[in-house]
Formats: sequence, structure tokens, C-alpha cells
Amino acid sequence: MGAKKKPDITPAFTGRDVPINEIAQGIGKSADFIKRGLRTGALDFGYAVKSDNSDRYGYYCPDKLVWEKTGYPRL
Repeated sequence: MGAKKKPDITPAFTGRDVPINEIAQGIGKSADFIKRGLRTGALDFGYAVKSDNSDRYGYYCPDKLVWEKTGYPRL
């Protein structure tokens, strides 16, 4: 007899912007690691946008994309 397959569970997504610190804690990496990865394109679960006339970046990590790419939040 085969093992029972766990049913596919998909969380309800709201489009919320998952904070970098929350993602970092959830996947076991530092916030700086995630920010660098988003800026360079090495990580593909969010966006880094450089502010005009500044060296500062803004980040947007939609909940559905974070979950699809990292599995966070774990179900």
C-alpha cells in the first residue's frame, strides 16, 4: 500500500508586501543577504527599486510570489 499524499494546500493571498525582516527570519537568511539578492536579481521573489536622486532602495515582496519561490510561510 502506497503512502498517502498530503493534499495540496494554498494559503489565501492578499497581495501584502512581506517585510524583508520577516522573510529573512522565515528562510534563515539575513535581511542584508535578501536585499542584496533582490538588488542584483539573484533572488526573484520581489523587486528592488532605486529611489531617484538617492542611493536608497525600496523593496516590494508580494506574499504569493514569496510563497511560490521560497515556500514561506511553511504550511
